Amino acid sequence: MGSFNTGSTAGTATTSMAQGAASCSAGAQWFVSIQDGKQMLDNGVIRTVEGEDTLAIIELNAGQANIRAEIAVPTSVIGPPTSVAVTPDGMLAIVTSGYKRDPADPTKTVENDVVSVVDLQGQTPRIVNTVKVGKAPCGVSVSPDGKLALVANHNDGTVSVLSINGNRVTAIDQVTVGDAKSGPMHAVFTPDGKRALVTRDGDHRVTLLAVDGEKVAATQRHIFPGQRPDCIDVRPQGDLAVVANIGKGQGDSDTLSLIDLSVEPPRVVDTVSVGQTPEGVFFSPDGCHVGATVMNGSNKPKDSPFYNPNGKFVLLKVSGKKLLPVASAPIGTWSQGLAFSADGSTVLVQNTAEQQIQVFRIGNEQLEDNGQRLQLKGVPVAMRLIHSDFRGKC
Repeated sequence: MGSFNTGSTAGTATTSMAQGAASCSAGAQWFVSIQDGKQMLDNGVIRTVEGEDTLAIIELNAGQANIRAEIAVPTSVIGPPTSVAVTPDGMLAIVTSGYKRDPADPTKTVENDVVSVVDLQGQTPRIVNTVKVGKAPCGVSVSPDGKLALVANHNDGTVSVLSINGNRVTAIDQVTVGDAKSGPMHAVFTPDGKRALVTRDGDHRVTLLAVDGEKVAATQRHIFPGQRPDCIDVRPQGDLAVVANIGKGQGDSDTLSLIDLSVEPPRVVDTVSVGQTPEGVFFSPDGCHVGATVMNGSNKPKDSPFYNPNGKFVLLKVSGKKLLPVASAPIGTWSQGLAFSADGSTVLVQNTAEQQIQVFRIGNEQLEDNGQRLQLKGVPVAMRLIHSDFRGKC
């Protein structure tokens, strides 16, 4: 891929993103982070503010992270931290925007139905296409072969199916998975591309989808991991999925659940408590660990008995079909997404209220804050490693 024109203050990124991110031991790795400029947390209340939604490109090199470009792209903080996905070749980012600023009253937001397609190949990222989908699109994922994308539409009980051909992305179907109150949050493919899993926070279940070429259909298999399943990820090996159950926001300790995909029918095999409101949960690229951003009460009003001044990042080990917490560290407040480096030695965490990205080194299942705080133009809401072919053994 080409370099980014970053202006006089940021320098020029000369390493190919696709090549850098595919390397596990040397060279730059690249991440995409999206930011909402419309909303901010104010003492436990989300308020509309002045600002602009953006997409940022982040370079990680020798353990140091830098923002290399940031452009205007519509998005929203409402929903799971999976509102951006990247094609396997690292050429396109697909960004959902569930809510927009109300044209009639800029102090309010209203439901949206837009997905933006961003070309990552040129000197500067640019929007090359927009696609209309369902009501309040949230999580998005791309199939392993890069030919399809699935978008969970939270407010109408559907999943939109998008066809990808080069940088041309078109909506080809809309699959009903539940009623309008079922609340689809995120849809993720399995590595073989033959199935997908959709979280539904409205009726507390995960629905299995069957995928055959461009045909996607809801099955009758529903899995019930916990209260309000939200973010979901599938292990690179394809045998397990992990889901964050964000709960009711009443101060209870919420959970992560492990779903066994190697058996028929798939089922929950383990659930662990991690604290209040686990927002983002993802496997490391080698599938050996899981990382979770936990709000930990940091999104509560300061006079709440459940308030905590810090969120926390939790690192868990995958041991057979169990999740074992091995380390945790304090992070910022109202935290959303996270992304591991290709070799799993570094993790980037979005501290949303601070409009920052925090960087941790991982060694011997210990976390070390390297002191970096990348300042962004809006509140960071989702993040992805642009490309990784790394697969390891635990």
